[in-house]
Amino acid sequence: MRHVFADGGYAGDKLTQALAQHGKWQIEIVKRSDQATGFHLLPRRWVVERTLAWLNRNRRLAKDFEATIGSSEAWIYLASIQLLARRLAPPTTCSAHVGA
Repeated sequence: MRHVFADGGYAGDKLTQALAQHGKWQIEIVKRSDQATGFHLLPRRWVVERTLAWLNRNRRLAKDFEATIGSSEAWIYLASIQLLARRLAPPTTCSAHVGA
């Protein structure tokens, strides 16, 4: 992953400098039009919102309970591993054990 989509609030040099410490990144700021009124679907913004919704399905991540950033990061990794594992090996039903 080397492409980052960011909200208009992250425009500027702070994000660029922070990411430069961790390799070469392409940053794309997704901004809402000044003339827009009401709800408008922004390109690629839904990907971020969907990912956060998936992570927040884990009770431990629904609120900010963790005392340290390291602990929060570990729980995000665990939630991501759980999502990946469910996609790689979806649950199956075994008809041989039905009625046994």
